[in-house]
Amino acid sequence: MFKSRLNQLIESKNSLLCVGLDADPDKIPSVFHQHDSPVVAFNAAIIEATSELAIAYKPNIAFYESRGIRGFKDLEETLLLIPKTCLTIADGKRGDIGNTSQMYAKAFYEHWNFDASTVAPYMGHDSLLPFFEYQEKLTFVLCLTSNNGSADFEEQRLANGKKLYEAVLEKVLAWNKAGNIGIVVGATKPEQLAEIRQKAPEIVILIPGIGAQGGSLEETIRYGTDKNQESAIVVSGRKIIYPDGKFTSIDEFQRAVNERAKATVLEMRQYLKTNL
Repeated sequence: MFKSRLNQLIESKNSLLCVGLDADPDKIPSVFHQHDSPVVAFNAAIIEATSELAIAYKPNIAFYESRGIRGFKDLEETLLLIPKTCLTIADGKRGDIGNTSQMYAKAFYEHWNFDASTVAPYMGHDSLLPFFEYQEKLTFVLCLTSNNGSADFEEQRLANGKKLYEAVLEKVLAWNKAGNIGIVVGATKPEQLAEIRQKAPEIVILIPGIGAQGGSLEETIRYGTDKNQESAIVVSGRKIIYPDGKFTSIDEFQRAVNERAKATVLEMRQYLKTNL
């Protein structure tokens, strides 16, 4: 199962790092534009520079589907480059009526063969059930996200006095009979993250929001991991894949990416109980 694979990777690599592969052609260094597929060359360089440090990669699907067929081909080629020693997460935030959701689940879990994906709970259990039926995969339900707009709905109180994200968490815990459901909680909400982990001590949490969004890595690890300092995936995207500077070669770019990934993992290890 996903959780056991995840925790084995966390232990073996002493890392919680998931690299976000949000490849924007307008931000890719010019050195990659000499290639027929600049995005694939960019992603390949990042994967090669970080695969010994990362436990997972998370392509945000929007960065690929926004470019149509070419983007989907880039995604397919990128997935072939990710080593089996790393997990793959489709960040698509899907969720729709049952038959449509079934096709979304089939796309991510059969065609693309991702290990996990993200979904939105707004339409309820029947909109997510097609994802949950893939018991060897893990589906992350949005619970409390890292953006400011989370206050619009997720943090609003319901008639029973609970906040919406608390109601989502309760439902997820009730649905998670096969142990293949996780949640997304932003690193920018450390107090709520601690509260959520206390209520859900064993669930896998996907935690975006460190780096460019300003979440604290120390608080994320302290409050987001389980009792063994596992069962959490900490996402860093822009901070790692877009290092500052103008690069005259791919090797130079890879060194900069590796330095940023290594710095992130070394900081993680300061807060983890063991060090390699």
